[in-house]
Amino acid sequence: MTSRLRLPDPVGRLALGGAALAWGGAAAGRLWGVPALLAALSMAALLVGIRRGRGWGPAVIAVAACLSGVTAAGREGPLPAAQLPEGPLVAISGVAATDPRPGRGGEWFLIHPQAVESGEGPTPWSGPALLVETGQGSGVAAGAHVEVAGRLVAEPGRAAGDAYSGRLRARTVETVPADTASLLGVANLVRARVESGLAAFGPRPAAALLSGFLIGDVRRLPSADLEAMRRAGLSHVVAVSGSNVALFLGLWWVVIGPLGRRWRTVGGLTGLALFVAITRWEPSVLRAAAMAALLLVARAAGWSISSWTALGAAVTALLLVSGELAGDAGFQLSVAATLGVMAGSALFPELRPRWVATTLSATVGAQVAVAPLLLFHFGSLPLAAPLTNLVGLPVVALATSIGGIGLLAGLAPLVVVAVELADAVLFVARLASPWPQLGVIGLVGALLGGLLVTRPGLRPLLALATAATVAVVTVGPGRSPTGPAAVFFDVGQGDASLLVGTDGAVVLIDGGPDPALILSKLAGRGVARIDLVILSHPHQDHVAGLVAVTERLPVGRIWHPGSRESGDAFHQLMNRAALNDIPVEVPPVGTIARLGDLELVVVGPLRRYQSPNDQSLVVLVDLAGTTVLFPGDIESLAQGELGPLPADVMKVPHQGSATSDLGWLQASAGRLAVVSVGPNDFGHPSPEVIAALEAAGAEVLRTDRRGDVVHRPR
Repeated sequence: MTSRLRLPDPVGRLALGGAALAWGGAAAGRLWGVPALLAALSMAALLVGIRRGRGWGPAVIAVAACLSGVTAAGREGPLPAAQLPEGPLVAISGVAATDPRPGRGGEWFLIHPQAVESGEGPTPWSGPALLVETGQGSGVAAGAHVEVAGRLVAEPGRAAGDAYSGRLRARTVETVPADTASLLGVANLVRARVESGLAAFGPRPAAALLSGFLIGDVRRLPSADLEAMRRAGLSHVVAVSGSNVALFLGLWWVVIGPLGRRWRTVGGLTGLALFVAITRWEPSVLRAAAMAALLLVARAAGWSISSWTALGAAVTALLLVSGELAGDAGFQLSVAATLGVMAGSALFPELRPRWVATTLSATVGAQVAVAPLLLFHFGSLPLAAPLTNLVGLPVVALATSIGGIGLLAGLAPLVVVAVELADAVLFVARLASPWPQLGVIGLVGALLGGLLVTRPGLRPLLALATAATVAVVTVGPGRSPTGPAAVFFDVGQGDASLLVGTDGAVVLIDGGPDPALILSKLAGRGVARIDLVILSHPHQDHVAGLVAVTERLPVGRIWHPGSRESGDAFHQLMNRAALNDIPVEVPPVGTIARLGDLELVVVGPLRRYQSPNDQSLVVLVDLAGTTVLFPGDIESLAQGELGPLPADVMKVPHQGSATSDLGWLQASAGRLAVVSVGPNDFGHPSPEVIAALEAAGAEVLRTDRRGDVVHRPR
């Protein structure tokens, strides 16, 4: 079997060279600002002088791109402090700049204010953007006129790359749809049509995934499934990329087919602009749409340009307009994947059937091209990505086409079929997500293995080297966690701890607030099953991750404190336990569980407490002769009734908040105290708590500064 790379034509090489020059200029402008612009001007003048006036093209591109980068850096910088009408009830009217996005305890969106009212009637105001925090399902869409009321705090920051000058916690949100005659208004109507059509499927993940295929909206897709898609190498299918643009344009071409050549071009460009608005100008869509627009215009004008030329020209134009794209991971991956697809489109010319050869060639080419970027941005890449894409991409294309037609035409049976197809993609992702992830050395080993296709004489040696490399560097389900160890995971503002016995017994105490993160942490430790899950109390920052854990891993049993306060995540956990026949217990004080050489003793709660924090399960663990205290989030009341619980290692209650009794902390802390904490607005951990623990002789380690804290008994 022979294979070959396809290389760009001479004009394509020039276009790609211009794109590389623009990228370098934009990146330099973003990083170094005005000095970079001055350097670009000097180098441009030197180039024009050396080439006697013939270097104007590269010189203009370099200087313009650098200026674009400098401008982008100004937009990306923090906003200066603004005079905002702070107060318990401030009314703001303006235009939503973004769609709602998931946040802590609800959703958020950005608003460009037009008027403000803080007690003396509405007054015009054109201040900087504000971040509005709302509950779920606010009904806001980008471009809609919004009236919100709530507490406003002058707190500048950034959200998803955009700067804002203050945060408003909304009590009420009222929206007026955007003008439906505008392009954005039509786009919002299409998005609303898709959302309403999929609402009938409720919280079903497959429906949320289909929404991602069609409009790039995956707000309702569980983060555990998003992580599974990433680990399976399929996350790009919900990033709305070139394949989605091609599908849309193909269907659109059928609609406008009867028009003349010139009007088909106008209609095609209008359709591309509409699709960009529908998908909210994602960088990958901008790249694909710009390429398609150039090819449409060239065809209408009778010009012949290659895909290489279109890619180079599109990238250059976009970077000159928006220098921010130079540092955008999505844009980088989109461009690299496109290069890989075009260069690798004939990697397997003799493979049959032909569609397998085409799909596999495109997939392998794209994966090789994006591999360095995936390693840089995410630290690993899926070994099974070529296989999952070979299986998944045709299904994604079918689901997108059938679902789009069904939703826009109101054909419910087609939508049902599309959701089932999306469910099949989820099945592939969930099945492949535990498979190996490669690092740098693993990537080298995989590339060496790829040479087997074209270098038959090296096969025995390369096969041995590849097998050894992959075996050493991959993290797969066959690897077992090593103990004895207590691992305090860095899961942000929340708790999740892992206990591993000498013989491999595994106990997970709490799961943190992010399902995808805890699954990734467990996979990184080689955890394929859990003997006992302990939920200290049903607050979101402890229970949310456990729902995904019980969905993805075998669990022996679950303990929880029987708290009277519970939320949706706790009910989901209980429902999942019932579906999987996982025994659930509320262990009384004095319960002793032995799992191999792990011994767990329940020492609290002593009674029913009004506060869910004080109602936490308190567990004292003997880990190979080392005692470890897991007190949940108990506060001073429960601490005082429990009395001192001396231990060698303590997980500090409630992210080290000031709700603890300092005397109890000092009497209970041993040589190590671990504070599981992340970025927060609550002042956690309290300086007084840290000082008290250190005064007692404990070494205090914080997960927000140290990452995962691993303690192994000596």
